[in-house]
Amino acid sequence: MIPPASSTKQFVAIAGNIGIGKSTLTSILAETFGWKPFYEAVDENPYLADFYEDMTRWSFHSQVFFLSRRLQHHRQLVDHPGSVVQDRSVYEDAEIFACNLYRQGLMTRRDYQAYHDLYEGVRAFLPAPDLLIYLKGSVETLLARIRLRGRNFERDISPDYLAQLNALYDDWIARWESCPVLVVPADTIDFQHDDDARALVIRGVREALRPATIRYLQRPGEAP
Repeated sequence: MIPPASSTKQFVAIAGNIGIGKSTLTSILAETFGWKPFYEAVDENPYLADFYEDMTRWSFHSQVFFLSRRLQHHRQLVDHPGSVVQDRSVYEDAEIFACNLYRQGLMTRRDYQAYHDLYEGVRAFLPAPDLLIYLKGSVETLLARIRLRGRNFERDISPDYLAQLNALYDDWIARWESCPVLVVPADTIDFQHDDDARALVIRGVREALRPATIRYLQRPGEAP
């Protein structure tokens, strides 16, 4: 096992589209650094059946349930005494999936505004991660990896849907300011199958979490 990136507690969250490799990277980092992995909550949503019957009517209820579970999960991460790495963050429910439902016309403006106000109100009290890792991949890469893992319920995911989510992810990451972001281009860095790519990601995470011990104050134009 590689020594921890820091002697202090670290909270690292991994974000990215469906099938991009969040769970795989969570496992890799947990094993490498000795962090506690927290995988995406799989609690059954009691609104899900109703949602698939009438998405517009039940999208708000379903998303509020998912948000409540994700908030509980986030609290467990914050309260855990040691370093943790998280497969998918609380932020993605609101910034990506609820937003996409609204843009598709499957959540009313009133419901989306109420949901987003709730999210923003709670988010203000949430400690942010120390590092957010964004796994960025093209639709072609996503589809290839989804086919490889062979989950029946993902078989009919459309390229257009993945493209919509990708656009929302890119927009969210561009606006994110709560902690440093490490962007991993998954199209060219295949940490799941390539040992060199895996080592590159691990080095990148270590560097991103290493605080600068010396900083120089200088006038504009002066050499350091």
